[in-house]
Amino acid sequence: MDLLHTLGALPEGDIVDLGCGAGVVGKALALRYPDHRLIGVDNSPAMLARAEQTADYTDLVRADIATWQPRQPVALIFSNAALQWIGSHADVLIQLVSGLKPGGVLAVQMPHQNAAPSHRMWSHCFARLFLKRPLPATPGILAPQDYADLLSPSGDFQMWETDYYQVLPASRQGHPVRLFTESTFARPFLDGLNGADHKALINAYDAEMETAYPARNNGCVTFVFRRLFFTLTMHA
Repeated sequence: MDLLHTLGALPEGDIVDLGCGAGVVGKALALRYPDHRLIGVDNSPAMLARAEQTADYTDLVRADIATWQPRQPVALIFSNAALQWIGSHADVLIQLVSGLKPGGVLAVQMPHQNAAPSHRMWSHCFARLFLKRPLPATPGILAPQDYADLLSPSGDFQMWETDYYQVLPASRQGHPVRLFTESTFARPFLDGLNGADHKALINAYDAEMETAYPARNNGCVTFVFRRLFFTLTMHA
């Protein structure tokens, strides 16, 4: 909710939860701006069905967030941990900005973890084990300064990063950081591997994590996860 807490008053118009998923932030948005219609946009029918169960949204739209555009200008486009999954950020953001009302706000949060060992070592291990296979495409974002250069001309642009420290519990299933990343960032590396190759990649990554993120005496790991935030308030 750190991103939401930075937002102030909005002009009249709809609020869009772009990449709403299961509707995790829907209630907070609805409570913060009760006089605005709340629209959730996502490409997954399963996620939209879960978002509908929250009863927080005025409407839910199935669409690709990389190409979605509002039918009319909106007051707020709020995207929490979604845009990192798509490419062509410059084109997508310019398209989103064009859908804001004067005084409207674009608010974005994305993981900024690709340079950390937790993410970088998936590529490293995959390339070392499978020399003849191309590296899978992974979620990526622009350099922070690129977002500033792209969006600042349109209004008041604010950007910051926050490191979140969390203690990952010990597990008999493998290194805690691997368990944290394998269902999200690591999916492109693991999907499609046969049993032996899958196991080899898991073992190689776990070995790297033991060095990068050593466990404490109780088996837990202190893990630092960085997130990038930015907001753009359009010129009135």
